[in-house]
Amino acid sequence: MTITDETPETIDGAARVRQRGEDAAVLRLSEAQAAAIGTDATTPDDDERVLLNMGPSHPSTHGVLRLMLEMEGETVIRSKPVVGYLHTGMEKQAEQLTFLQGCTNVTRMDYASPFFTELAFSLATEKLLDISVPERAVWIRMLMSELNRISSHLLFMATNGMDLGAVSMMIYGWREREEVLRFFEKVTGLRMNHNYIRPGGVAADLPDGWKGEIEALLELLPPRLEEYDVLMTGQPIWRERLQGVGTLNTDEALALSATGPILRSTGYAWDLRRDQPYLAYDEVDFDVIVGTYGDCYDRYAIRLNEIRESMRIVEQILDKMPSGDYRVQDKKVTPPPRIRIDQSMEALIHHFKIFTEGFKVPEGEAYACVESPRGELGIYMVSDGSSTPYRMHVRGPSFINVQAMPHLMRDSLIADVVAIISSVDPIMGEVDR
Repeated sequence: MTITDETPETIDGAARVRQRGEDAAVLRLSEAQAAAIGTDATTPDDDERVLLNMGPSHPSTHGVLRLMLEMEGETVIRSKPVVGYLHTGMEKQAEQLTFLQGCTNVTRMDYASPFFTELAFSLATEKLLDISVPERAVWIRMLMSELNRISSHLLFMATNGMDLGAVSMMIYGWREREEVLRFFEKVTGLRMNHNYIRPGGVAADLPDGWKGEIEALLELLPPRLEEYDVLMTGQPIWRERLQGVGTLNTDEALALSATGPILRSTGYAWDLRRDQPYLAYDEVDFDVIVGTYGDCYDRYAIRLNEIRESMRIVEQILDKMPSGDYRVQDKKVTPPPRIRIDQSMEALIHHFKIFTEGFKVPEGEAYACVESPRGELGIYMVSDGSSTPYRMHVRGPSFINVQAMPHLMRDSLIADVVAIISSVDPIMGEVDR
């Protein structure tokens, strides 16, 4: 699906005129003319440039992100993101944790979409183990991932609205996200940092009544998303704040290794779920949402419509969810059922050894990647044959996308910096992992 003027009620992307860009071009021309006639009335000297620090405790930097902005008046000449304030060394910590414990570590990186880091870690481990999980586990993983994509994008809607002055959007987006998190809590026992997707399957089967709760959620969301369209999509002030701001073209995005909504906003339809299918994404029907101009407005519109596409996938999962085991029945990987622990000493010993020593993984290396709400999330893992990874490295989309910020902010106004940061949607826990 492309953002064009065929869908004006939801996106209305291609028909707009770049008035802001035209005005900037006129201004630069005027400055050039002024310099040609020997006046500095419109061209400040370098001495008038100032260095402005934004963050790391600014509420609109979405975490402990510091930006060093070189300003000329209200125009950003250059910018430099400074990261590392939240550094927790999770990749190094992984070397001290067993493969079973690893998901409790990685789930805390991108705390807005924890299921995706759990999934990437589990897929990499399963590649090393050379095992396949049961069909039901595959579809449960897809279900939880798409619901997590919805909750993450709803959080973006809330914070993006708040950053740009649509304060009521924070209440609305948070309200809908709570409905999704309530379902997560019923399934996993936690609202976030779940440790639910594990090597070999998932921690527990879906609870009774899960299908009815999701159907109620799918019935609730469409009219709320239409309200978002009324509140923001066609709102003149909203469009003025986002259209033509933080633009990027396809070549620039690829050169910066940007993925997710940032890359797709340039018109490049790259989505791992379609282009490198994993789980059972090749068995469901959905559209890859792309933009036209690569600006903040396109990135907003893509995320809004990706919520609708994720709902479409969830509807298909409800119809196709198979029965059977929710985890692989391999005694080397899977602990015994709880009821067996009370009946068998061997089962108790088996359970104790798996959760204290872990299971050994054959020597080798593997890379697994998934399409997170922010782009390609990959985990590269090396095993030396022990029960803990020898090395682990995370290809975090937020970390990669943050390096696009200086390019997006160049020659923008200070008022647009917040809009650009918000459109990148970085999660600093993953950036500073």
